[in-house]
Amino acid sequence: MNKTLKKYFPLFVIPTLAAFLIAFLIPFLMGFYLSFTEFTTVSNARWVGLGNYKRAITANRDFVNALWFTVRFTVLSVITINVLGFFLALLLTRDIRGTNLFRTVFFMPNLIGGIVLGYIWQLIINGVLMHFGVDITFSAKYGFWGLVILMNWQMVGYMMIIYIAGIQNIPGELNEAAAIDGATPLQTLRHVTIPMVAPSTTICTFLTLTNSFKLFDQNLALTAGAPGRESAMLALDIYNTFYGRIGYEGVGQAKAVIFFLMVALIAFAQLYLTRSREVEQ
Repeated sequence: MNKTLKKYFPLFVIPTLAAFLIAFLIPFLMGFYLSFTEFTTVSNARWVGLGNYKRAITANRDFVNALWFTVRFTVLSVITINVLGFFLALLLTRDIRGTNLFRTVFFMPNLIGGIVLGYIWQLIINGVLMHFGVDITFSAKYGFWGLVILMNWQMVGYMMIIYIAGIQNIPGELNEAAAIDGATPLQTLRHVTIPMVAPSTTICTFLTLTNSFKLFDQNLALTAGAPGRESAMLALDIYNTFYGRIGYEGVGQAKAVIFFLMVALIAFAQLYLTRSREVEQ
């Protein structure tokens, strides 16, 4: 059997490797090179060294503002989505009627595209704000909280499903032992349920962290960065730089490389920390 697998190993690996090279590695390396050049097309790139990176950080405040806006949004979204998803999972793993229906209803928003979600919530939020004589683009704080609400509405049901799977995998003997020892429901939650769903917490934190940090479609549809790009997140700021300003293609590419490295660093750091806690527990 092992000889057969070794014989056909290239047959299975080569298509995947080719797709990885063509769709990711080669474009990434080309983009990394172009971040050190001024260009309008790949064929006329002119080397400028670190100039694009300096311009990306110091030429205007848009990138720094987008970074700070994205960090605040990501921190709040990761906390609220995971807390709400976990407690919904607790409720929907109890013996109550209609749990399957509620699980379906809560999960369905995750199936809607980001652009559509953005426009739906723009209509809803503007319908509320019009009573106060403003709309969502009146202030960046309206756009911020609108994005938080949108992201929670979209992602909570998805995280809930993952937490439900983790809770259902907890051996019943542990809860029974806790009850025999006289543990209260809160003590059982703290000392049994939460530690046992640590793998689910790792997955959910990773998904919410990366999805929040690289949010684009919803941001574009909901506020498009208005007013004055104050509610633009990093992905939208890079898009505006690359496609909205002539002569800034290299700067946009430099921002994209910085963005990629930040997302990768944060994702790996989060995985390392959460995996370490799993091992300790």
